[in-house]
Amino acid sequence: MHLSSLRNANVKLLWEDDIHPHYVMRRYAEFTASLIHLNVEYGDGQLELNMERLRMAVDDLVMKLARMFSKPKLQIVFLINNYDMTIAEAGPEGGKIQLHFEELLKSNTGLFVEELLVEHFSDLIKFVKTRASEDPNATSERPITVAEVEPLVKDFASRWKAAIELMHKDVITSFSNFLCGMEILRAALTQLLLYYTRLSDCIKKINGGTALNKDLVSISSIMYEIRKYSRTF
Repeated sequence: MHLSSLRNANVKLLWEDDIHPHYVMRRYAEFTASLIHLNVEYGDGQLELNMERLRMAVDDLVMKLARMFSKPKLQIVFLINNYDMTIAEAGPEGGKIQLHFEELLKSNTGLFVEELLVEHFSDLIKFVKTRASEDPNATSERPITVAEVEPLVKDFASRWKAAIELMHKDVITSFSNFLCGMEILRAALTQLLLYYTRLSDCIKKINGGTALNKDLVSISSIMYEIRKYSRTF
């Protein structure tokens, strides 16, 4: 594998409509893992420099391949699958290259979690991000009212378990590595819990908010679901 072949690669010819690890990325991961293993005893600085240049070239290529997917969510899934596979191939001796891909995996996992949650709970998330931090009792042009949050509460109560099951199925079919997928699902459920906790805390401060208590899902119920899916490890 040469730098020039990566830099001059025809992305349209290489692209496949498949979110799983790309064969070029797999070859890169296997090749790099071999070089890392061979260089453990020698510590060849020039080889490390060449591997860094190769890493930069493959970074650029995999991003170009990801952009070929029409939906941002599929782009992120493709990147996560490729980064996770590369980390697994690098092994414990991966050093700087492994740390680099771990950071990319972490940042893209965060992006995927938000994409996944917005698909199912967009109104709740929008409210939490734009309104929940306000003081409901403060004088403002548009104070938070029971009428504003009631639809959010009732919508969540009516379908939150079904939505979590859909999220679970989505993750199972999206990620090549089952354990990686389950970690991502757990991160998504934890973030959902944080959003819902902020909504619940906001309701407690609203004048007349206690009228919604009967429709609020308990935090312990959401925690139970998180633990249930965690047991699939």
